[in-house]
Amino acid sequence: MKILISGASGLIGAALKESLVREGHEAWALTRRKAGGGKREIAWDPRAGIEGDQSLEGFGAVIHLAGASIGARWTPARKTEIRDSRVKGTRLLSETLAVLNGKPEVLLCASAIGFYGNRGGEELDESAAPGTGYLPEVCQEWEAATEPARTAGIRVVNLRTGIVLTPRGGALAQMLFPFKLGLGGPTGPGDQWMSWISLADEVAAIRHALWDKKVSGPLNLTAPHPVTNREFARALGKVLRRPSFLPLPAFAVKLLFGEMGQNLLLDGQKVLPRKLQATGYRFSHPDLESALRFELSKPDGKGAP
Repeated sequence: MKILISGASGLIGAALKESLVREGHEAWALTRRKAGGGKREIAWDPRAGIEGDQSLEGFGAVIHLAGASIGARWTPARKTEIRDSRVKGTRLLSETLAVLNGKPEVLLCASAIGFYGNRGGEELDESAAPGTGYLPEVCQEWEAATEPARTAGIRVVNLRTGIVLTPRGGALAQMLFPFKLGLGGPTGPGDQWMSWISLADEVAAIRHALWDKKVSGPLNLTAPHPVTNREFARALGKVLRRPSFLPLPAFAVKLLFGEMGQNLLLDGQKVLPRKLQATGYRFSHPDLESALRFELSKPDGKGAP
C-alpha cells in the first residue's frame, strides 16, 4: 500500500515508517520542510496548506501523527501552539482528503489519553466521557477536526495514545539518567495512575488499526495493565537494578514545570484498551516489567527479554 505519514521523523512515526517499509509498503512523509527532490516527501504547512492538493491522490492510507511537543513549560504562547498544531493541522488535512477524487481508505489520527483528564482510579475505556481542563479540551477539538474526512466516507480512527515506553525519547528516556544514578523514585504522591504502552506494541497496534476495517472512532493505545506511579518507579528500579525510593515532591514538580508538570506528572488516568483487545489485538508486552526489559534490553536472567 502507498501510505502517507505526518510526523514521520518523530518517535512513533519513525518506528512506524521503518516497520511499514520493512513489510514492503511505500511510505511517504508529509513534512514541514521543503520536500527533497527524488524523496518520498510532500511539503505542507499545517496552518496554511499542502503543496498541491492533488499530490495527495492515490494514497491508500494516511497516518497523521504531527503536533507540537507538550513536554515543555506551558506558557500561554506554547499552549496556543500545542492546540493549533493539532486542531488546525488535522482540520486542514481532513478537509483536503475529503475532496479528493481518489480518497484514502483510512485516516489514522493521533490523539491522547489526555482526553479523559485527571480521573483517579476510575477505569476508562473508549465509552468514557471526556474530562475537563486544557488537555481534554485540546483532545476533543483534535478528534472533532477529523469529521470532514469521516463525513466523506473515509474510515477514521482516533489513536488515544498513553505513555510510550522507549529509551529513544519521551518520558522513559528522561527518567533513565536519575534512575541509573540511584536517584529515582515516585513523583509526588505516587498514587497517580500511569497508562503506558511499549513502543513495539504502539507500532503494532497502529498497524492493527490500519488493516482491520472493523476498527473506527476512538481507540485507546495503552497496555492492559496500567500501574501507579509508585509501582512504575519500583519496576524501573528493579529492571535497572538500582534503588528507587527517592521521591520528587509535588511542590518541586509544580515549581519546575508549572501547569505542564501538574497535568503530565501529577495527574493520572487508568485507561484500558478494551476496543483494541475486542478486535483481536494481542499485546507482546502486556505487563510493565516485560515491556521495560524489552525496550531497555535488560534480560531477567532466565533467558526472557
